[in-house]
Amino acid sequence: MTQLHYNTDVCEGLCEHDQVVCMAKAEMLVDEDARQIAETFKILGDPTRIKILHALSRRELCVCDISAIVAMGQSAVSHQLRLLRGARLVKYRKEGKMVWYSLDDAHISLLLAQGIEHIQHG
Repeated sequence: MTQLHYNTDVCEGLCEHDQVVCMAKAEMLVDEDARQIAETFKILGDPTRIKILHALSRRELCVCDISAIVAMGQSAVSHQLRLLRGARLVKYRKEGKMVWYSLDDAHISLLLAQGIEHIQHG
């Protein structure tokens, strides 16, 4: 007996739903917004940066503390922090010779929490 294999990723016939397509196009992100979101997710696509952001979601930390937490040298951590700063995910303040980092805003913490909830859901 021959078993048929169906590709569930495509419709079996062409049947566009004009009204739905029109509404979806009207709600579509503009190219620049889509590009910026993709860049943000690209930056988030690194486990070390996720660990740094997670630590910063709990409290403000100096570069020395972050280095100890992620078990990396300060220069490597500084490189990661520069990338995160460039993506507006973290901010810093100087206090004497110390540089303190924190999340840029509450949205970053929410994004992390949603990601954690998603992977633990299943």
